[in-house]
Amino acid sequence: MPEMVNASQEHILVIDDDRDIREDLKSYLGDNGFRVSTAENAAAARRAIHTEEPDLILLDVMMPGEDGVSLCRSIVRLTTIPIVFISARTDEIDRIVGLEVGADDYVCKPFNPRELLARIRSVLRRTNGHDRQMTPEKTRYFEFDRWTLDTAKRTMTRDDGVVVSLSSGEFQLLTIFIARPQIVLSRERIVELSHAEGADVFDRSVDSQVSRFRKKIERDPKNPEIIQTVWGGGYVFAADVKKL
Repeated sequence: MPEMVNASQEHILVIDDDRDIREDLKSYLGDNGFRVSTAENAAAARRAIHTEEPDLILLDVMMPGEDGVSLCRSIVRLTTIPIVFISARTDEIDRIVGLEVGADDYVCKPFNPRELLARIRSVLRRTNGHDRQMTPEKTRYFEFDRWTLDTAKRTMTRDDGVVVSLSSGEFQLLTIFIARPQIVLSRERIVELSHAEGADVFDRSVDSQVSRFRKKIERDPKNPEIIQTVWGGGYVFAADVKKL
């Protein structure tokens, strides 16, 4: 008889070119209550992400062909599925690069399986409740604070009926935030998600753009409640987001 799939199980996609690591992780995580799929390279990973819709991705950095860093950049541009790098690269700069391109955690090989399990559960707790596949491109209306966003018309309607049009830059910034509520985004991460080049220049414009945008959506732009500053970290979209 075919194996029955428990739809309530959280689903992990393991992407690693080492078959032994893939199978060991599939067995261990399966024994700990997860549903697990595997992929041996970037091409197989993209097919699995499209068809399987995982809740979390374990991603090897050093793979033949397209490496994990490049694949991570591609994934975070299209979805908000959390990513945990697993890598034999132990230098601090490698960990920093991994986090800067969009990973939620970075675990060095060889790792203790229990530590990896704890980190996976920690990341899932932080992202629990966010629809990681339902990006702004796939949803027409979002509601947050006292606003309703219409992604087709690129307008926001306030609860008193006032309609505010968004510039291309404001719309891009808002869609980045609403896809990742309650998650701290560094300026560098916002740059990456915006597909921008020239990070040194764009870093400063992120601050300016956030400041201008707050004047449109905040009750008191000097004491923002929706887009809050995290000193030394960047910004967090603190409002709850609902799909309508």
